[in-house]
Amino acid sequence: MEKKAGQKKLPDKKMSRARLYASLYWEFFKIGLFTIGGGMAMIPQLQQIFVKDKGWLTEEDMIDCIAVSQALPGVIAINSATYIGLRRKGTLGAVSATLGVVTPSFAIIILAVSFLGFIGDNSYIQGAFTGIKAAVCGLILVTVVRLGKQVLKSAFQWILAVLALIAIGVFGVTVIWPIIAGAVLGILHNAIALKRKACVPPADDEGAEK
Repeated sequence: MEKKAGQKKLPDKKMSRARLYASLYWEFFKIGLFTIGGGMAMIPQLQQIFVKDKGWLTEEDMIDCIAVSQALPGVIAINSATYIGLRRKGTLGAVSATLGVVTPSFAIIILAVSFLGFIGDNSYIQGAFTGIKAAVCGLILVTVVRLGKQVLKSAFQWILAVLALIAIGVFGVTVIWPIIAGAVLGILHNAIALKRKACVPPADDEGAEK
């Protein structure tokens, strides 16, 4: 089919970039629209969309994303969007994904502040909030189970996880201290493991053949 006179065709490369930026924005817009109860509740959606459906990230990439987003200052939802957008399409991808995830919250909070005073005491609204909070607990529990299966693969990791749980849940330690302690102990553990590995002499191939 011949191109009509005067019709300009957008280069395929630029078109694919534009579509990718739009896709990043749209996917995170949907996630931001239905993420209720904090950033941890969005992790199952992130895994489903970007690991299983689109294949943009591997399971290891997703674990790294969660670890970095949780450890750095700021909201985990925004950090995750920025991380994934940056990994996928650089700075503009990060901007597209971040704008996508914050747009629904920005619009909804304005509407909520404007109208919640009129409907806040409505029994149906209160009932909806009760059900939503229960569903959010389920989403967070799913996240905990999935992350536990993917991350906790050694006795050392299990010990750190249990100690962090006790420190935060029982003794009320601020979250930042278990994160810092885990990072330091992880570095020491890997350094010791590498040192031990270096001290082990290589197998003698000639001796093995004899």
